[in-house]
Formats: sequence, structure tokens, C-alpha cells
Amino acid sequence: MLREESIKAKWHMLLLARIRDYAQLLKPNLSIMVVFSSVVGYLMAPGISFSWKEVIILFLGGLLVTGGANTINQIIERHSDAFMKRTMNRPMPDGRMSHIEAWVFAIVCGASGSLLLGYFFNPLAGFLSLISLLLYAFAYTPMKKIHPIAVLIGAIPGALPPLIGWVAATGSLEGVGGWVLFLIQFFWQFPHFWAIAWVGFDDYAKAGIRMLPSREGKTRFTGLQCMFYSLVLIPMAVIPRAIGLTGNIGMWVCIACGILYFMASVVFYLRNDFKSAKRVMFSSFIYLPIVLLALLFDKM
Repeated sequence: MLREESIKAKWHMLLLARIRDYAQLLKPNLSIMVVFSSVVGYLMAPGISFSWKEVIILFLGGLLVTGGANTINQIIERHSDAFMKRTMNRPMPDGRMSHIEAWVFAIVCGASGSLLLGYFFNPLAGFLSLISLLLYAFAYTPMKKIHPIAVLIGAIPGALPPLIGWVAATGSLEGVGGWVLFLIQFFWQFPHFWAIAWVGFDDYAKAGIRMLPSREGKTRFTGLQCMFYSLVLIPMAVIPRAIGLTGNIGMWVCIACGILYFMASVVFYLRNDFKSAKRVMFSSFIYLPIVLLALLFDKM
């Protein structure tokens, strides 16, 4: 009897450990933010009101697609991840999972997520989600070791979620609103990526990953670039109001967030140190959800 209970307890522990490994492949923190922007893009579309069924399906489909892309990212980078402190304990670098098993998981997640969005919403939404996965996994990921242009490439699939949400609601790419949301998220990503790359520069260097805009590494040029891209977001905050997507409150909140993001970038340029880089990084984490929620709550 005791032996049976011991076997059951051991089996449960192994099962829980496997579930944790699969959850780690999904990168839930990153995936939830991506899916959140997709849901906001859907709800921002004209004539769309909140519905739990649609939101849950969109959330699940987006989570599966993003999880598939993140898993392929980890498959391709499994050898590099072994050199970095923050990634060496992932399932594949640690030897807890084979890349074959991860490929099966990635294909099942990516395909089922795209099919779910295509079936419940429209084929264009499913197709765009698949394009996003392919760009992230097979263009952005390998380019990270070749050239800093990887940040530009990665910003495209990174900005597609709100546009995918808009397309899920409208069935078309013609609406200006979806593209405005795409551009806001597109420009937001550059300071976000570069601040993370600056903070983790030594770790990335061990793995041969090049993310900063200067070949010389941690120079003030990174801060200058962050200033430029965050500055673009300030006038862009007026566009949603100009096209009737949101009201005055949403516009002013977006402008204020853009100014704060820009000021963090200015300090980063002037000081070029760890503390100011982390300030830009945390500013980026705050900027996007507040801007998206402000636009949504003041939707016209």
C-alpha cells in the first residue's frame, strides 16, 4: 500500500514537472502581454462590444500561436541558452526535454492556434497569426546572431497582435485603426528591446547574440536610438483621436506616457548606465498596457 502511494506521488511529481516544462516553453509572461494587445485590437474595432466567448477564443488562439513561436525560438537557441544565466535552466538546455518533443509541441500549438483563429473569426486572422509565428521563429530568431537588424525584423511580428485582433473583428486589413495600433506597438518595441539587450549585454555576448544598434556594444548610441523611437510615439498619440478611434482622455494619457518614455530614454542617453537602462526597460513595461487600456476605455 505504501509502495503504491509512493509510486503515485512520484508520478504526480513527474507530471507536474512536465507541465512546468511545457509552461516554460510558452513563456507565459511574454505571451500574455502579446495576447492582451490582440484582445485590445479586437475590442477597439468599430461595432464590437465585449463578449466573453470571443475574448476567450481570441486569447486562447493567440496564446497557442505565441507559445508555438516561443517554443521554436527556444529550439533554435537551445545551445545558446546553455551559456546564459537566465536561460540555462530551460527544459532543453538543462536536458529535461528533447528538441524533437519540443518541435511536436510547437507545431501542435502553432497550427491549432492559427486554425482556431481562422475558424472562429476569419481566415485572414488565422493567416496573419501564422505569418507572425513564421517571422518571429525563422527570421527574427536566427538573425539575432547575425546582425542588429534583428530588432527591426522582430518588431514586425511583435506589432502584429493588435492588427490581428482588429482583423479578427473586421475581417479586413483596410481599417486605419488597426494599422495605427500596429505602428504604436511597432515603435514601442525598439527602446524596449534595446534596454533589455543593454541590461543583459554580457549574457547575450556569451551566447553570440547581437541586439544593440552599435557594433561597439554599450555606447550612448543605444540611448540616442531609444530617444528617437520613443519621441515618435508622442505625436503618434494624436492619431487615434484624429481618426475618431478614441477620445481626448485616451489621447492625453497616450501623450503623457510617450513623454515619460522619452524622458527615460533621454536619461539613458545621458548616463548610459545600468540603472538608466533598467528605467527604460521598466518604462516600456508600463507604457504599453496603460496606452492600450486608455485607448480602449475612451473608445469612441
